[in-house]
Amino acid sequence: MSDSNHTGAVFFLAGLPGLEAMHKWLSIPLCAMYGASLAGNSLILWLVKSEPSLHQPMYYLLSMLAVTDLGLSASTLPTMLPIYMLGLRRVSVDMCLTQLFFIHTFSIMESSVLLTMALDHFVAISNPLHYDTILMSPCIASLGLASVVRSLGLHIPAPIMLKKLPYCQNRLSHSYCLHPDVMKLACADTHINSAYGLFVVLSTLGVDSVLIVLSYMLILQTVLSIASKAERLKALNTCVSHICAVLLFYTPMIGLSVIHRFGRRASPSSPVLLSYLHFLMPPVLNPLVYTIKTKQIRLRMLRFFRSHGAGIRDVQAQ
Repeated sequence: MSDSNHTGAVFFLAGLPGLEAMHKWLSIPLCAMYGASLAGNSLILWLVKSEPSLHQPMYYLLSMLAVTDLGLSASTLPTMLPIYMLGLRRVSVDMCLTQLFFIHTFSIMESSVLLTMALDHFVAISNPLHYDTILMSPCIASLGLASVVRSLGLHIPAPIMLKKLPYCQNRLSHSYCLHPDVMKLACADTHINSAYGLFVVLSTLGVDSVLIVLSYMLILQTVLSIASKAERLKALNTCVSHICAVLLFYTPMIGLSVIHRFGRRASPSSPVLLSYLHFLMPPVLNPLVYTIKTKQIRLRMLRFFRSHGAGIRDVQAQ
């Protein structure tokens, strides 16, 4: 591949190493995951919009999380399904860089939303009497806008810098385009690109994760000061859904970083599987976790299915 800066140049994506013969079968659970992500997150958005009792800061934040999950699923889908269903691995450089931009942008947006949700839990537990005055709707909207601006602003330079590089290789190791993966294919000095990528990761995911841990340390300190054991358990129970979402998002990412730096003897499929867990599982499981653990969402969803079930029975009776 002599010059990938031309429009017609392509990269070749990869599926799961060693399971090429199973790719068509693997497309079935992949399609199910994308369908579940679309249905679950869309249902969350519809419930929050249609139910006046859910027009509260914590549910607005849940809607923001659903939007970022939908964006993350939509960013990975255009290359993953063609690979597994049709065996199509070719992707143009321009499309690859566009996908790279959106994947990383929505990933950072999800991290921002998780941090804002941690702040929401901290205020709700430590200062419940002033919760409505501290986290009003304009405040939530401002925090959401700030997360979008931060994510877009930090990632606009990345594809522009990668576009200027010459590439002497064209085989990527994932089913979608990621900044470190594309950068490795360049046959030029990438120290500036690498430094910028590290800066973005540390200033977003790194800072967010530290602040989330700090928030929960303060939450724990507040909860332990509550005299009643029942009240302590009730306060902690409100955080379970968010803790699950944080673990779903950050644990595979940490494992992926460890393998890239220290796991030289790890299986070739390990980074790919961890990458799938990081980008594919949160959009599927977050709606399920919040539906199970959030009483208001669960009750509203039950009423929705009961009303539709009653409507179907009435039609059948006629």
